[in-house]
Amino acid sequence: VGIAKTGSGKTLAYILPAIVHINNQPPVNYGDGPVVLILVPTRELAQQIQQVAADFGSSTRVRNTCIYGGAPKGPQARDLEQGVEIVIATPGRLIDFLERGQTNLRRCTYLVLDEADRMLDMGFEPQIRKIIGQIRP
Repeated sequence: VGIAKTGSGKTLAYILPAIVHINNQPPVNYGDGPVVLILVPTRELAQQIQQVAADFGSSTRVRNTCIYGGAPKGPQARDLEQGVEIVIATPGRLIDFLERGQTNLRRCTYLVLDEADRMLDMGFEPQIRKIIGQIRP
């Protein structure tokens, strides 16, 4: 559990170890689910984290995608089907893709709940539990 002020670099505190973790895993192939899942409460936060993940993951060819409501599902589904190492998602949209069989969490071995307190305040606990229930032990 990490608590820090906005702008203090807490995203890097979990992105960099995530990239190291990914680089020690077998490659992600077409149809594989992500190795790293980052759950967030809002689209805006998801987009900010995606930029950090892209900036620091590009040199090691770590791919990521951002999954959130209010955006077309097609490009998000394509990213998931092609295989990405990091998924940054809001709970509702991720559950949509999981229930449709467009991704899975069988390869997920690294989970981040960014702004977990806010997600709980926003009533996301049932969705978070449902998602965590699909991650391998």
